[in-house]
Amino acid sequence: MISIYSISLGCPKNRVDTEHALGGIGPVRTVDAPEQADLVFVNTCAFIAPAVEESVRTLVSLAHDLAALPRRPLLAVAGCLVGRYTAAALAEDLPEVDLWLDVDDTASWAGRILSALAPRGIPPQAPPGRLLSTGPSYAWLKISDGCRHACAFCTIPSIRGPLRSTPAGFLAEEARLLLQSGVKELVLVAQDVTAWGRDKSNNLTYLLEKILPLPGLARLRLMYLYPAGLTDSLLGFLRAAGPPFVPYFDIPLQHAAGPVLARMGRPFARNPRAAIERIRKHFPEAALRTGVIVGFPGETEKDFEELCDFVRETRFHHLGVFAYEAEEGTPAATMPTQVPDRLKQWRRDVLMEIQAEISAEILAGYVGGRETVLVEAAHPEWPGLFTGRTWFQAPEVDGTTYISGPGVEAGALVEADVVESSDYDLTALTDAEEA
Repeated sequence: MISIYSISLGCPKNRVDTEHALGGIGPVRTVDAPEQADLVFVNTCAFIAPAVEESVRTLVSLAHDLAALPRRPLLAVAGCLVGRYTAAALAEDLPEVDLWLDVDDTASWAGRILSALAPRGIPPQAPPGRLLSTGPSYAWLKISDGCRHACAFCTIPSIRGPLRSTPAGFLAEEARLLLQSGVKELVLVAQDVTAWGRDKSNNLTYLLEKILPLPGLARLRLMYLYPAGLTDSLLGFLRAAGPPFVPYFDIPLQHAAGPVLARMGRPFARNPRAAIERIRKHFPEAALRTGVIVGFPGETEKDFEELCDFVRETRFHHLGVFAYEAEEGTPAATMPTQVPDRLKQWRRDVLMEIQAEISAEILAGYVGGRETVLVEAAHPEWPGLFTGRTWFQAPEVDGTTYISGPGVEAGALVEADVVESSDYDLTALTDAEEA
């Protein structure tokens, strides 16, 4: 059995690629340290400059540590760093890497890793499928790769290429196997989930019709929904579908001021309020998440104030705020009137303070109520305490519900009383009658 030490940087889509690659190798065991491994696998991110820096730091550190080992594992590096800078260029600076895997053909990663391991006396294995790394409660389901949009600040189309939707039959089968393994929540991810099927004269509802009825599905969550794709037709379909779909909408609005959205080249009408109104018309109870960029070239104080007002009015359950990073090769990097770094960070801090107050007020409203909590894992420091999530908390990006009491164990779906809240997290208890 092959021993693997893996690191997956960046987004959940990378995580899924990693799980498919390592699962495709065959029966494996994961280890906690590189020196215990036959294979060290790193899936890199290169979306923005800090991600590139993190990827490079990780590789340099690993290369240094592995060089000192008497028995050196195979070092395989995959993902967006390779797609952005090419294997040939990276190999000049990091000759310690044994195998570079580009994003152009993720399906070939497992086979290429096995071929590289063969000279080390490790024979081919019988592939079991996907090596799930998210525990027993949920799994990411990546439904497409690439992107059909051309936002002025984004490197993804140049790294990942155009939209390529994964066939519905393949996704439905993968979803079935995940649910059969005990997973209760599926989280659909892509660069733009609403764009699924448009490269094949199809649409998202066709895929959802295949996934929603699957046995064992307690929650279906859709992440990264472009506003233009959230049509009345799709929203009406989701309203009629009901559970297991959860009315949680992750919408990458990026800004609220029309002039900024125009310079960003955002592929939708430049009035984000219209998108919010459309969602709330169908789902008054919706939990909303978005990400915004502050300090985009040309962003004025008026533009920033409009963004602050929009956040106050909309009252997002969850908000990510990012200071603009000028990425080489993007149109935005050469735009005039770049905003100074100190001002960008100040604007980020101001907006996060606004959101912290909003989040605290929203979560306080759940105290005294009863929620269904999907339990994820035991707390590493407090015996009897577990971490979990309600329907309005997505994995990894939102707050946590700390839960204890009878019937609480990893993978369980339990009813609990919310007894406390903070700016971003909840505390809940089950009772003896539920055990």
